[in-house]
Amino acid sequence: MNRFLKYIQYGGVMLLLVVLFAFTNDRNQQRNIQEAGIEFVQEQSPYIHEWAVNKLLIQNQVGVTNVGKETLVLNTVEKTLDTHKMIKDADVYLTVSGELKAEVMQRTPIARVVATTPFYIDEEGGKMPLSDTYSAHVPLVHNVSEKEMTEVFPLLKKIQEDAFLKQHIISIRKNQKGEYELGIRVYDFVLCFGKIEAIALKTKNFKAFYQKALKDKTLGKYRKVSLQFSNQVVCTKK
Repeated sequence: MNRFLKYIQYGGVMLLLVVLFAFTNDRNQQRNIQEAGIEFVQEQSPYIHEWAVNKLLIQNQVGVTNVGKETLVLNTVEKTLDTHKMIKDADVYLTVSGELKAEVMQRTPIARVVATTPFYIDEEGGKMPLSDTYSAHVPLVHNVSEKEMTEVFPLLKKIQEDAFLKQHIISIRKNQKGEYELGIRVYDFVLCFGKIEAIALKTKNFKAFYQKALKDKTLGKYRKVSLQFSNQVVCTKK
């Protein structure tokens, strides 16, 4: 008899556990995602705001807010964010507690092309639209079309990566001869770079000239400084 009662008690406990599991699982499936946590993974200027990312998530075709967790397709959500022209990469995931998280990396502009419809060139050489929320402090590029971006990009990349050049170069202009002229931040002389070739040598020569002329206090006396000749810097006085 006692053994029979134990079986009944054991069966009752198991039945209760099954009911509780089913109830919890049903509640968990019905639990909806109400909002997403947005995190920008690098210290960058705000070319896209958090509210814009949230708006993308809300308008996503598979839905994010008010959608059961079991129906959420995270890869599709990531692809939706990646299509935004200000976003370089996005990682979307769910936490253990069911909160939706999105880690976003923005694209980084390194130059602004002055055109009828101006645009940025990003760190990978791609075309990037201007931001509605922030204006990047980058060199201005004149007389260069979208088709010529690949030509000017190596020089822009060098300026971006070199602290000295980044500090002093404020503009790049392609002249009628197809040669490039650089504008300097403090002084009004034109730096004639010529064709985009021998970039390392030309920038090395310019740095050496600049430091010597700065020491001699002669930088303000020049109208034009040319780097087009190998192993020398040719200056034209005002």
